[in-house]
Amino acid sequence: MNLLFLCTGNSCCSQMAEGWAKNFTSDFYSHLNFTVQSAGLETHGLDLRAVRAMQTHDIDISHQTSNVRLLSC
Repeated sequence: MNLLFLCTGNSCCSQMAEGWAKNFTSDFYSHLNFTVQSAGLETHGLDLRAVRAMQTHDIDISHQTSNVRLLSC
């Protein structure tokens, strides 16, 4: 199953959602094949405030990158 969190800049909210989803799927659904990613319409870099906020929940998103995803309609 593929799970994509998409936002404008892929720097904070979608990065945090990716971290939560990866944590949740690894804990409870490790037997399923999940691919979790986040992306944006442009890159703004990973927000250090998001990294610190997730660290308070013992989730490390510091290795994640800000990625662009082009959507076609």
